[in-house]
Amino acid sequence: MSSSSSGDGFAALNPSWLAALGEWLRMHGRTLQAVQWCVVAAYAVLVVVPAFLSLPPEDAHWYNNLVVTAQWLFWGLWWPFVIASMFVLGRTWCGVFCPEGTLTEAASRHGLGHGVPRWIRWRGWPFVTFALTTVFGQLVSVYQYATATLLVLGGSTLAAVAVGFVYGKGKRVWCRHFCPVNGVFAILARISPLHFRVDSNAWSASAGRVRAHPVNCAPMVRIRRMTGPSECHMCARCSGLQGAIVLAARAPGREITQIHLAEAQGWDAALIVFGMIGLAIGAFEWSVTPWFVNLRSAIAEHVLEHGPAWLLADNAPWWLLTHYPDAHDVFTWLDGALIVGWIGGTALVLGFFIALCLALASLPARGIRHRAYALSYSLTPLAGIGLFVGLSALTVGLAKGEGLQVHALPTLRCALLGAGAAWSLWLAYSQLRRRATGSRLAFALLAFSLGVTGVLVAWYPFIFRVG
Repeated sequence: MSSSSSGDGFAALNPSWLAALGEWLRMHGRTLQAVQWCVVAAYAVLVVVPAFLSLPPEDAHWYNNLVVTAQWLFWGLWWPFVIASMFVLGRTWCGVFCPEGTLTEAASRHGLGHGVPRWIRWRGWPFVTFALTTVFGQLVSVYQYATATLLVLGGSTLAAVAVGFVYGKGKRVWCRHFCPVNGVFAILARISPLHFRVDSNAWSASAGRVRAHPVNCAPMVRIRRMTGPSECHMCARCSGLQGAIVLAARAPGREITQIHLAEAQGWDAALIVFGMIGLAIGAFEWSVTPWFVNLRSAIAEHVLEHGPAWLLADNAPWWLLTHYPDAHDVFTWLDGALIVGWIGGTALVLGFFIALCLALASLPARGIRHRAYALSYSLTPLAGIGLFVGLSALTVGLAKGEGLQVHALPTLRCALLGAGAAWSLWLAYSQLRRRATGSRLAFALLAFSLGVTGVLVAWYPFIFRVG
């Protein structure tokens, strides 16, 4: 939510359809709550019940097998298109539909109400929880098996309820600090064209003259000082507050092109570069590239000859490594170690390469570190579209199981990633031209373009399935 003055054409008194929509959402809070609890009920059934059913046969379809139905809803539709929604609607999913948000807020409303300690407010949690969930999800094959889905999603939900019960009073402490995708959503929301705009001048002018309706901001945003949409859950509870807040449109990415260096956060940069790009590409690619298979075969042969033999044992429990003998899908300890190493190695190699390019693009200038942090936000479109491309791979796989073919898939993926790269380059140019001109600007753009090229090259094995 960016601050705006009334001189910017603020539309608090102009009944535009967006402002009217924001007010409608605020006035129909009970309707939204009913929708939220319906989502919670459906979520509970689809997460819990399939985990206690048999593995679906090869000829199972979404319309005759609940396990496949849940796969479609969670991994085929929910995750890819929740990511896509952030580009258009901001964090509307969080404020209106997310079952974990609803449950943690309800638990907090009736819980112990303890204050949020400093260790919970550590800024690194979004990166850490995203990284741990990404890697662990691959180890247990969360996309493929209902028991793994219950373990990961159900475990996350129980943790959200527990955190809500202990901390806050009607707040979403889990969502603000621990949710594995909170950081991702906060970054993607920066390019959304919709936001609740705050007019600081109107707020000041209305002090003592406008009766304010009580507002419980569940994600604990300091409403008057909101400067961006990252933390806003778009629940509309604050719409019309002090006559200064309204649902409005803005140029997509404006917050990134006009970001102040003091606002750029190192943990956000790490999440974009090493998490949303590096870790994500490693997680999406290890299972589709023959390079991983060749590496595993070479190391397995070495272990057979020289040991230790326990690395080839497949006795790990299903909640630690994938173990489904009936589906002929069992991970050895070596598999687990290689998956972690592949994902982590991809993140480190690609991440440090991009970080170097961002540092070069920030030269020559004082405050290189904060300039590189700020420039990293320009990679948001490419990172977000990459997540959509990777997550939609299961959608394509499920569609093939239903007899549907997605034609020219590599071309479509190239087009999406190309659009993300072009958008990122434009954001970088819009940001850099405010700091440099002439040859310095050209050098900075060249360095940034080199980083973007590295990301596109890293996607090549996933898109074309080459060895």
